[in-house]
Amino acid sequence: MDGSVEGGGDLAGLQVPLVGALRATGSLFDPFELVDAAGERVGAVTEFLRELQGRGRAEGTQESYGRDLLRWFRFVWALEVPWAQATRIEARDFVRWLQVADKPRRPHWRTGAVPAPGAVAPGTANAVTGRRSPGVKYAASTVAHTETVAREFYDYHLHAGSGPVVNPFPLARPGRRAHAHHNPMEPFGRERAGLYRPRGARRVPKQIPDGMFDELFARLRSDRDRALLAFWVSTGARASELLGLTVADADPGCQTVRVVRKGSRAVQPLPASTDAFVWLRLYQARTAGLVPAGPDDPVWWTRRAPVRPLGYDAARAMFGRANGLLGANWTLHHLRHTASYRMARDPLMPLTDVQWVLGHAHLTTTQIYVNPTAEDVVEGVLAHHRRRAQGPLPPPPGTGGYRPESLEVLFGGRAW
Repeated sequence: MDGSVEGGGDLAGLQVPLVGALRATGSLFDPFELVDAAGERVGAVTEFLRELQGRGRAEGTQESYGRDLLRWFRFVWALEVPWAQATRIEARDFVRWLQVADKPRRPHWRTGAVPAPGAVAPGTANAVTGRRSPGVKYAASTVAHTETVAREFYDYHLHAGSGPVVNPFPLARPGRRAHAHHNPMEPFGRERAGLYRPRGARRVPKQIPDGMFDELFARLRSDRDRALLAFWVSTGARASELLGLTVADADPGCQTVRVVRKGSRAVQPLPASTDAFVWLRLYQARTAGLVPAGPDDPVWWTRRAPVRPLGYDAARAMFGRANGLLGANWTLHHLRHTASYRMARDPLMPLTDVQWVLGHAHLTTTQIYVNPTAEDVVEGVLAHHRRRAQGPLPPPPGTGGYRPESLEVLFGGRAW
């Protein structure tokens, strides 16, 4: 078998077994390793993950890159092609396969059984939020990220001399200087995209409407959960950033909390609302003597014994239970979007301050929250129709107090 998948028949019948795995090692220097079907470590991936660590990438980034590479290695293993001998044909067919094949249904981590399809059909829009449930296919963003990771993987080995002399995942316009003919009057766009990188629709961040947030907040069961949501929606911090707080990081006197930023790993104080600190104090009063409360101890703990620091999965489950009572499917990241919209739409708050609070490297990233949401536009247009139904609109400012009959003669009877 030469590894090429020509036409479409072979690719349509290709079976990609779920062999190999990305394992957490617990090691400080090699936190993750990719193993093949025999349980042997794939050295090429280990070297690449070490390179990422040397560049200062967080463990979460290394895990994400490792999972993307696991998809690629499973594909070439199914083709019986060594990774160092892969060509553009395999790279092209890999992206084709990702865009067409169904996502694998993995067994449950506890029972080992493959879960049955849920009551909600994949890709169905939620009646409350409008968000669609996960589909059976890979999302365009997943395919694009996987292509980027594979291209970086081969770039590293190309320069290290340990891989093929030609990257099987080429750029769309290789050799061209980025932004060579850029119009200075227009914003910079992304260039040098991968040749096989799919184009995805530009997603507009969704916020939780104020009324819906109040209902969601009322469904929470404990002061800990209320404090968490109050901090998330007032600081704009990412879920993982806030869950990493220690007791010493909360400063009620200055009304700030110190978080470690996800990307830069910088320590940054974030202003929070008064209500958030009130709920935090109530939570700490209820757990006094039940959980460690030293300066370096975590702020958030599980509610059931044995108590342990609250992790992301447990926080997501808590938020999911409150969601289920409303029939909604918001995520924890929507709380960050909600805080961003609230701050960016405040005319008295400079957009550069919002950028600093959110930790965005570029102001253009923060500007997406200035644009109105679909809900705001619909409400504004409906309000316009209600005003029209009540009678003629009042004269616009700056008419100088002219008499209505004079304006009628001047503008030919046009109603203001």
